[in-house]
Amino acid sequence: MIRLILALLALLPIEKVFSEAFHPSQQVIKHISETLQQKLQAKVFTQDFVRVTCFVNDVIEPHTDFDKIAPLVLGKHWKTATPKEKERFKKEFQTLLIRAYSRAFVEYSDWTIQYLTHEVAKDAAKVLVKTTVLQRSLQPVEVNYRMFLVNGEWKTYDILIDGVSLVTNYRSTFNDKINKSGSLTAVIDDLAIRNADALKGKHREY
Repeated sequence: MIRLILALLALLPIEKVFSEAFHPSQQVIKHISETLQQKLQAKVFTQDFVRVTCFVNDVIEPHTDFDKIAPLVLGKHWKTATPKEKERFKKEFQTLLIRAYSRAFVEYSDWTIQYLTHEVAKDAAKVLVKTTVLQRSLQPVEVNYRMFLVNGEWKTYDILIDGVSLVTNYRSTFNDKINKSGSLTAVIDDLAIRNADALKGKHREY
């Protein structure tokens, strides 16, 4: 979870970028970072975590393909899941990620992001946006974003922190939980409870 938060912090405002023009995929992340930072600087606003998560969700959802992420995270279990289980998992997993984003923006500061050279073919439908997250006195963290083109819009479907995939990590976590419980529904129920508790201020992580 700590490494996930480090990845989410890569969306903080840019202090140093290369001189070339931003690619549209980079512009998406830049837009998200600026929109969130402007709003979340207000301490009064950030004291209401439910309000914060609603705002963060509204900003991030249009640029993140949860329809693609959910099947990738569940892996083989997606094929055997019922339509109801698929919809519930997608909803609760989105809530999990959004509250992690929200907690990161509320609790951390003084981060900067450096964009790396971005070479993309004109007809490319997938890109890897490479960045480095910087903080004083700490080692830089390499954070890369897998994005693909959907109806003319660039959307994120995975984040890699120092080469480790967020999707792969969560797939392993949920696979273990499903195997231990023997029920996808039971795992979704547990995730829903944890999400509800977190939004009530009990800070239960997954």
